[in-house]
Amino acid sequence: MTDHHNVPSEIPPAIAIIDPKRSDSRYPFNELAGVGVSYKLLQALTITLKSENKVESFLDLVALGTVADMVSLLGENRYLVKRGIEALQKTKRVGIKELAKCAGIPVSAIDTDVISWVLAPRLNAAGRLDHAGIGLKLLSTDSVEEARNLANSLESKNSERQRLTEVLITKAREQMTGDGVDSPLIMVGGHDFHSGVVGVVAGKLAEEFYRPAVVFEQGSEWTKGSARSVPQVSIIDALGDCGDILHRYGGHPMAAGFTIATDKLSELRMRLTERITEQMDLFKIQPHISIDAEVHLSELEGNTFKMIQQLAPFGSANPYPTFLARDIIVDDCKCVGNTGDHLKFKLNDGKTKWDGIAFKMGRFMKDVGPRIDIVFNLQINEWRGRAALQLNIIDFVPSN
Repeated sequence: MTDHHNVPSEIPPAIAIIDPKRSDSRYPFNELAGVGVSYKLLQALTITLKSENKVESFLDLVALGTVADMVSLLGENRYLVKRGIEALQKTKRVGIKELAKCAGIPVSAIDTDVISWVLAPRLNAAGRLDHAGIGLKLLSTDSVEEARNLANSLESKNSERQRLTEVLITKAREQMTGDGVDSPLIMVGGHDFHSGVVGVVAGKLAEEFYRPAVVFEQGSEWTKGSARSVPQVSIIDALGDCGDILHRYGGHPMAAGFTIATDKLSELRMRLTERITEQMDLFKIQPHISIDAEVHLSELEGNTFKMIQQLAPFGSANPYPTFLARDIIVDDCKCVGNTGDHLKFKLNDGKTKWDGIAFKMGRFMKDVGPRIDIVFNLQINEWRGRAALQLNIIDFVPSN
């Protein structure tokens, strides 16, 4: 996260300042994550010192950190992550092996999705609830026993992080009901909101209600907050307009964090609401899905998935290709998951049959008709050692 108070005049004297985002930087790519900057520094030192070149042995960590940091997977990031995932799938780091094993994922199946949804949340859980040093120990240890113990500890902390997140989301919804749900800004928090998970909570609220969300842990003197936004509103610009009352802040258009004197919270709420109201019209701004092509399901057989994978790695700014298929026959649909959160489909288009999964859409079971139009992408479903191609359904409506 970039600290917007660290303007060049405030940077202390140094032999070198390594920051590709500086306006005077001559490096041709300015979207490197922190781990990417560290890797390039190590590369330069290896060349300058003419030491044995083992820098590529760190590419697995570069991929892990780059995807976890949610930077765009374009340009040099795409290259580093592609090479890094190849390294991860063959990694000799016992910590990564044990972390994946604990989550029930073979290292050979690690990709950007596994990093985003499985590995990164577990590594981050330590820093959110305890101390990030646990993750560092896991990634650096050579002891299988220590790695197993640390991985189990991270698994427990991640479960606690998930539980705490759900508790705080419930509290946030209760506050929203009290404050009114028509405001263009969601701003909730309190003394019992844990600063380690306020960013996760803000992200879920912004996604659910499709408007900027600020969640904060209120202290007696200082309050720490985290903000998440929607594409139509730059949250960092909105915070920048309030910079005179913020102690510090930083981030980018979709995500930011800040610290403010607690007695300034009300003013911040008022000014952010005014700023965001100028940027968005709640009646016009709606979530949307960009569709790359309309297809027949029978066209997706053969080498289609293999061809799509040539565009990988997928992630921020390089999403999976998204398709639309109309008038699909629903042979079967049922709720799955521990609490019935997901929908599992058996579909056909009259020529081919497909399995489909719609995550977090169990509540829409009543909307499933005998024929539906679906928006989806292709994915591999790994289950009990078997891999099968399926449709990852993003949205659906009954066919006309």
